[in-house]
Amino acid sequence: MEPAPFDPIAEAVLHNQEYAKRHGVSHLSTEPAKQLAIVTCMDSRLDLFGALGLELGEAHIIRNAGGVATDDVVRSLVLSQRRLGTDRIMVIHHTFCGLENLDEHALRREIADETGVESLMAFGSFASAAEDVRLTMDRLNAERALRHVDIQGFVFDVDTGALVPV
Repeated sequence: MEPAPFDPIAEAVLHNQEYAKRHGVSHLSTEPAKQLAIVTCMDSRLDLFGALGLELGEAHIIRNAGGVATDDVVRSLVLSQRRLGTDRIMVIHHTFCGLENLDEHALRREIADETGVESLMAFGSFASAAEDVRLTMDRLNAERALRHVDIQGFVFDVDTGALVPV
């Protein structure tokens, strides 16, 4: 008999059932206790709770591919600031990111070849994580809907776990 194929969603649901048994009732505020918002990448190697010593309820973590300051990231930050009390922002990109030196033209061509649909999507490729952190901070500082708060940038080294200030 062949083993059942690995199903990460079923595994996650089973884990959640055990988690819920231990969780108990939690009445954490929707306002993050440290008044901190973090813009970062979706990369699965980034354990920001562990790396930054955060606990549930202490910070908003806004993630997407590359930690790009898209309109949706800005929307989330505006709500985080204006309705939920955050007053500082960390921008954290990382080493060995999949967007570093990504050939966006080749990816668009691959999508078009496979689907027959031309994509105009901007994927957010970059040549330097540190420079992209600077550009992200500039974009956030220029956004008029955001309150001008302390914004600090870092590159997370996925090999060592260290944060390098930008």
